Amino acid sequence: MTYPRDLAGYGRTPPDPCWPGGKKLAVQFVINYEEGGEHSILHGDRHSEAFLTEEPTPAFANIRNINVESQYEYGSRVGWWRLYRLFTERKLPVTVFGIATSLQKNPEAVAAMKEADFEIASHGLRWIQYAEMPEEQEAAQIAEAIRIHTEVTGSRPQGWYTGRMSVNTRKLIVKAGGFIYDADSFADDLPYWVDVDGRDHLIVPYTLDNNDGRYVNTYGYQSPSFSAYLIQAFDFLRREAEVSPRMMSIGLHTRLVGRPGRAADLERFLDHVAAADDVWVTRRIDIANHWRSVHPRRRD
Repeated sequence: MTYPRDLAGYGRTPPDPCWPGGKKLAVQFVINYEEGGEHSILHGDRHSEAFLTEEPTPAFANIRNINVESQYEYGSRVGWWRLYRLFTERKLPVTVFGIATSLQKNPEAVAAMKEADFEIASHGLRWIQYAEMPEEQEAAQIAEAIRIHTEVTGSRPQGWYTGRMSVNTRKLIVKAGGFIYDADSFADDLPYWVDVDGRDHLIVPYTLDNNDGRYVNTYGYQSPSFSAYLIQAFDFLRREAEVSPRMMSIGLHTRLVGRPGRAADLERFLDHVAAADDVWVTRRIDIANHWRSVHPRRRD
């Protein structure tokens, strides 16, 4: 039996991504829009949400957790608009990972995403755990996510990121068709191709270290701060790009970095990026389309 994981990757000679304009580094910001799609008794779940919140809390069985609900509400009520201003004022492009039911609940936010020409990629139907969901049920949720996303945004999603994925997620989205890439991987600093049931499929990896989720988990930022960590990674990748250009992803959540003190920290990094003239700040769909053009899959 063939081992189902690729532990070698590109090895010692990763390909030159040939970023547009000879840029050294592709920088990609993601804003996760999940509010209103999380675990909740209101949504028919058997327990409340307990993930990526301000304090460790167990999931409440069969009752609402108003504390957690209001933290999520902050993200859509306030945090989204703060991040929207930070990025649009600097004319920095963004990819939104949008939970379909969350987008459905806030058409004003969707309108702002479209006005700013942010990419709206699908983040699935709900912000829930899919690891143990039966394959048929997950397939149905993927189909419903595509339907709602298309209805509320006006176009079908071309990118996909579940986050809390299952072993079936990738083959199900490939089977659904229409996706240019998925981001359910943390395995590389560059896009890469995989074979899914005999079909070529592009992965544009995501990040959990350059991610504001680190503020609230047990490995939270102490020293350096979030902005200092991001600046270190950014500057290191730019130096490394003299030999091997890479991609840098930054993951953000409206209810986390959308808080004032964290937004001020993020602002320092945004200004650092905006001052660099050797980087390509872009959307994930643009990276995917570039990779497909410059490094199309060539089967042996």
